[in-house]
Amino acid sequence: MSRNLKVGLVQQPAWPDKARSLAESEAGIRELATAGAQLVMLQELHATHYFCQTEETEVFDLAEPLDGPTGSWLASLAKELDIVLVGSLFERRAPGLYHNTAVVYDRDRGRVGHYRKMHIPDDPGFYEKFYFTPGDQDDGRAQGFQPIDTSLGRLGVLVCWDQWYPEAARLMALAGAELLLYPTAIGWHPHDDREEMNRQKEAWTLIQRSHGVANGLPVIVANRVGHEPDPSGATPGIDFWGGSFICGPQGELLAHAGQEAERMLVTLDMTRSEEVRRIWPYLRDRRIDAYGDLTRRYRD
Repeated sequence: MSRNLKVGLVQQPAWPDKARSLAESEAGIRELATAGAQLVMLQELHATHYFCQTEETEVFDLAEPLDGPTGSWLASLAKELDIVLVGSLFERRAPGLYHNTAVVYDRDRGRVGHYRKMHIPDDPGFYEKFYFTPGDQDDGRAQGFQPIDTSLGRLGVLVCWDQWYPEAARLMALAGAELLLYPTAIGWHPHDDREEMNRQKEAWTLIQRSHGVANGLPVIVANRVGHEPDPSGATPGIDFWGGSFICGPQGELLAHAGQEAERMLVTLDMTRSEEVRRIWPYLRDRRIDAYGDLTRRYRD
């Protein structure tokens, strides 16, 4: 017997103006809820522009506590629309301590969990180590790679750079996650040639679909769109490539967005993971006795 779940995501541009960015998010959330979505996910850092192109201390003023204005607003939307909502916060945890945090709100229960991004990149135009502290291994409801329980199931929420690490997806699966969710902010450097752009985007889609295959789980990915200039003027900025998608537990694409603002809605049969894992029993056949070196940085 099938157990259907209607999942939606919002792919949008964002701006330094929080009110404008959140209005765009709200429009997408409401549209999806009206269409019957039970679970809606927003992209990484949807409340503002992607501010990590430069290192500026005044940007920390954008950060908020978990239950600050943006968090409270997301909770109220989830309650009003009777949905589970996955949002993103630039979290101010304490003076000088900030996180890139995905937060889950469950209908009238409010915030039921949060996940602080574990893998933090530091590349030209993506200076995230300046702004974000990695998540803790043991921090109550934000334990490392710990799924978040909701009224719709157990969500394995990860964030952007986490999507390149099979270990993160596997640990979520081993803890009973029923879905893998990746709020994301990724794009091209405008100086890259078309072939390099295609390779990067195809690799990004492929690695996340492979997490679905390797773990027998559906995967939901929400990326941003639009050109965001470098505030310093030192580079041309970033062209965020969109490409948000939803795939099933064999990696099959069920919906795939283009490079413009878009809302996506898919009905998932949540019983398929059980069926797939019976024919592809990867968890059964894992050689856990032989994987000890995975905790080492490198095998010299």
